[in-house]
Amino acid sequence: MKILAVADIEDRILYDHFTKERVAGVELIVACGDLKADYLDFLMTMVNVPMIYVRGNHDDEFMLEPPLGADCIENKIFKYKGIRFLGLGGCIRYKYDAMNMFTENEMKMRIVRATPKIMLAGGFDVLVTHAPAKGYGDMPGSHTHEGFQCFNYLMNKYQPAYMLHGHVHNNYGIVKMESEHPSGTKIVNCCGYKIIDIPEKKE
Repeated sequence: MKILAVADIEDRILYDHFTKERVAGVELIVACGDLKADYLDFLMTMVNVPMIYVRGNHDDEFMLEPPLGADCIENKIFKYKGIRFLGLGGCIRYKYDAMNMFTENEMKMRIVRATPKIMLAGGFDVLVTHAPAKGYGDMPGSHTHEGFQCFNYLMNKYQPAYMLHGHVHNNYGIVKMESEHPSGTKIVNCCGYKIIDIPEKKE
């Protein structure tokens, strides 16, 4: 199944120079946070496929006015064409009045609360987050762009095929956009956009 994964940056190639050929075959849009609702609405309209999303650290307004027509997958499993997506948005807490920021322990507790859903689904195939995993695509020394260690636990335990995230932009410095986790999970930084072909599973 071909997906369009987006995060953080409204890419002019999609917005100002959209062509159907560029997204040919895409069956699902996965938004990894920090994109405006009107941009997400534009993509849903133009690509004309379902969208799932997690919230970024700048998406507090989505708590009250979520993007219309898109499915929020925070703290739950979303299954589409046999592929199981687990959503855990937000980033490491660097402000104490923000709704979509979490300490390491707070994110661990989110995972604990989501565990029954993960077990019921028999695991998951794609981990969708806003923040990266600690040591994989984050920025050491920058607390704002630090990754979560508990995401490494999730990948080691459930060995999903992919982890999709955003939050860390190329304009912050040299960023590795793709990496392989020791669990076998392929980690993809989706800032801007990525088109990814995920093998479908039989229902």
